[in-house]
Amino acid sequence: MIIKDITDYLEELAPLDYAEDFDNVGLLIGNYSDSVTGVLVTLDTLEKTVEEAITKKCNLIVSFHPIIFGGIKKLNGNSYVERVVLKAIQNDIAIYATHTALDNSKNGVSAKISEVLGLKNNKILLPKKGILKKLTTFVPIENAEKLRNALFNAGAGNIGNYDRCSFNIDGEGTYRGNQNSNPTIGEKGENHTENETQISVLYESKNEAIILASLQKNHPYEEISYHLLTTENVHQNIGMGMIGDLPTEMEENEFLLFLKEKMKTACIRHSNLINKKIKKVALLGGSGSFAISDAIKAGADAYVSADFKYHEFFKAENKIILADIGHYESEQFTKNLLVDYLTKKFSNFAIVLSEESTNPIYYI
Repeated sequence: MIIKDITDYLEELAPLDYAEDFDNVGLLIGNYSDSVTGVLVTLDTLEKTVEEAITKKCNLIVSFHPIIFGGIKKLNGNSYVERVVLKAIQNDIAIYATHTALDNSKNGVSAKISEVLGLKNNKILLPKKGILKKLTTFVPIENAEKLRNALFNAGAGNIGNYDRCSFNIDGEGTYRGNQNSNPTIGEKGENHTENETQISVLYESKNEAIILASLQKNHPYEEISYHLLTTENVHQNIGMGMIGDLPTEMEENEFLLFLKEKMKTACIRHSNLINKKIKKVALLGGSGSFAISDAIKAGADAYVSADFKYHEFFKAENKIILADIGHYESEQFTKNLLVDYLTKKFSNFAIVLSEESTNPIYYI
């Protein structure tokens, strides 16, 4: 088995196209073609994580957070990032990071928190824009059905709970080939009019390469007229955070104690209690203060995330309970999610859950 076998499967869960523009995901250190001896799954990659991988004979670390985030100008071992990178390279250990690609996955970080809390009727809190694209092309009417089916089979035409979706208009296309052309229909140097079907389909950006390859393979023309458009449509099944319902509503204090127990946190910072029953809960793993207003608009009774600043608690405005459970605590179950996911596919292969805590924050 090679690294690409592992990463291809990870990208079925968390396609790299789902990652935010600022992020650094994918294979950060190593070669896709290298053989794998074992996989260590962790939240962060520290020096002790690399040492654990060496001890457990794992030459691939699958980490949630990327160890290389900004640019590295030198590798002198003067920072923990440089030391981790050097140690990994010196010991032939590859490092792969999922981060916001997994954050934006329907079955990713926030879904795992929702599972731990037992929420029902879950929906994405912040559906992602820029993922849905549109392909429009023009094909002779007699070839339209074959081309449509080929595009569908390549992953185009899926909208929510529906597939094989397209819009089609019949009309006339015109063209004239020059002396270097080899037209499938008509003669070079002559004006030609052809009865054509305009086909439009939506698709996820992650499928673009295979869809365009299918277009090229199944379209009859020598030169194919088509155009691509990135839409402003949101994808309801891709995005950050989640909102769902508790099985039974709780009093505020009851909910906070429940949250503290389930999320195994030593401390919860929360906004003013407003004597409100808690039923609908929004949540987002990691730093989630940017979504406070979205949680309120979605009708959440409580919003669970991390890294709220002092003034951000005022944004609750007696409409919602804000609960900051800690960054590490909000993402701690992510490595369990990844281990469970990988083990289903590679059941006879060493997929190891890191035993090292990488939480840099302590409480007294």
